[in-house]
Amino acid sequence: MKQTLDQEYKQAKRKSAKPMLWVSMVSMTMMFAGLTSAYVVSRKRSDWVSFDLPQAFYISTLLIILSSITFILAKYFIKQNNRQLTSAFLLSTLFLGTGFIFFQLQGFKELIYAGLFFAGEQSTVKSSFIYGISIAHLLHVAAGIVVLLVVIFNHFNKKYSANETLGMELGAIFWHFVDILWIYLFLFFYFIR
Repeated sequence: MKQTLDQEYKQAKRKSAKPMLWVSMVSMTMMFAGLTSAYVVSRKRSDWVSFDLPQAFYISTLLIILSSITFILAKYFIKQNNRQLTSAFLLSTLFLGTGFIFFQLQGFKELIYAGLFFAGEQSTVKSSFIYGISIAHLLHVAAGIVVLLVVIFNHFNKKYSANETLGMELGAIFWHFVDILWIYLFLFFYFIR
């Protein structure tokens, strides 16, 4: 009886995991849609100052794209039961994700060196938006790093195999979400000045 209940609980948990993740990602998308809409509306202000994105943002964009590719490869190799290559690509994803955070922070330093601040007398409406939206995204990437660490931990504890990939799939969905979100934000900032 207890074993049947445990199996039913696990099955119900498996069925609800992806829909719950999608609902949370839709709510995050709505938040960023609101922030970017406010950015567009604020462009009409007389005190709007346009400037180029920091060079470090270009590097961070490349790193997060590469990190999605390495996560895709990790998923591919776990389905082949190749634990060694799965490990290599998961660790590469972690390395690239950490690099993304590093270069985002370097981008903030570039903005500061250019005299563009988040708040205060030297801030502009645009710089405040870029800092605010980028920091909100960075928080989501930090959550993605935590998820990735859990996936890596579970992988090294042999919880994933060709037949059991749910945790890795959920982690990958969230990671690709923050990747696509940054690409959208980067292109948004680049083209809507």
